[in-house]
Amino acid sequence: MRVLLVNTSERTGGAAIAARRLTSALNSHGIKALLLVRDKQSTSVTTSQLPRQWLQRLSFLWERLCIFVANGFSKRGLWEVDIAVSGADITSLPEFAEADVIHLHWVNQGLLSTAQIGKILRSGKPVVWTMHDMWPVTGVCHHARSCTNFHTHCHDCPQLCRPWSRDLSYSTFKHKLSAYAQGQIAFIGCSKWIASEARQSALTHGQTVVSIPNTYDHTAFRPGSKAEARRHHGLPATGHLLLFACQKVTNPRKGFAYLLDALSSPTLLHWQDNLTLVVVGELAVSVAAEVQFPVITKDYISDETEMALLYQAVDAFVTPSLEENLPNTLMEAMATGTPCVGFNVGGVPEMITHQETGYVARFCDAEDLARGIDYVLNVNHHDRLSAAAADKARAQWDVESVVRQHIELYESLLHKS
Repeated sequence: MRVLLVNTSERTGGAAIAARRLTSALNSHGIKALLLVRDKQSTSVTTSQLPRQWLQRLSFLWERLCIFVANGFSKRGLWEVDIAVSGADITSLPEFAEADVIHLHWVNQGLLSTAQIGKILRSGKPVVWTMHDMWPVTGVCHHARSCTNFHTHCHDCPQLCRPWSRDLSYSTFKHKLSAYAQGQIAFIGCSKWIASEARQSALTHGQTVVSIPNTYDHTAFRPGSKAEARRHHGLPATGHLLLFACQKVTNPRKGFAYLLDALSSPTLLHWQDNLTLVVVGELAVSVAAEVQFPVITKDYISDETEMALLYQAVDAFVTPSLEENLPNTLMEAMATGTPCVGFNVGGVPEMITHQETGYVARFCDAEDLARGIDYVLNVNHHDRLSAAAADKARAQWDVESVVRQHIELYESLLHKS
């Protein structure tokens, strides 16, 4: 069986990491899997790059311009939505012709248009689409938040500057309805939460929606020596370390502002002389002055071995994100035996078992986030939480189970076709 996985980037972003890991796992289990991307950042023979990438980047800029103009020349929502009006025709590529199954992942920013998705469906090849966010089942947004318009037909999008009954969300939703009607799609929700959301969308009526989690590199992300990991990263040998990590620290969706509020809470005052915050990601140094605790900053780390060692070095990982599906960072941290704290949003409560592998704080409640940090750092809880986190990661995101579920889905679709 040959499977063509399609994602905008090979390495940038959570979807890229998940797609690359799945490609590797499928190949190690006898499936001939190839990852097709616009942005290739390695020399891997299992990753193929689209020809004329500049055309897709031009498509991305054209989409931003369309959104900018429709928004009354306002930047509000400019980077929160995608309209998929142009992109690459992957059906003309030899990689597409050779594939038995087409597995879409994150295909935005000019990679695929809705018309081209329709063309892929008309090819008759089984199509699988892993939802790393909600865009496949909404009009234009990647996270619908409290909006439920996608249940019937998107309109009056709250993430656009000039929402109205026939705005970009309406027209894009209409184009998706037309495209999806060209064939069958098996939507995969990485989390049970997003699969449940997808089933409520008018775009999935008559389509298949299942839930299969992502997996991780079990050889890299596993418990290890905290002392050796700290020496490797040049971190303090004593005291407690709290980790916040994401691609871009200043992204409001990652909730760093809530972490700042939590760290200023009286709940954490008794940690003042025994806690250091480690901030990892682009622009990490720009937020250091705002932190009341001692802080160590590092640029974004793409190397998985380096990141695994960093998880091993710290005592807890905190993710105050406001929008999440099934974050790789939580999965990786738990796999190394690091207890986690996060808000009750998206797939986070599926990952963190409250007060067993970490702490699930009330959504947007900085004080409860502080209580969670205090709870996981407490010496009376920490070892138990650490062992339970590693056990859950091995059991819930086991590579054998995840790959088997994908192969079974592929085979069932091929049998139907």
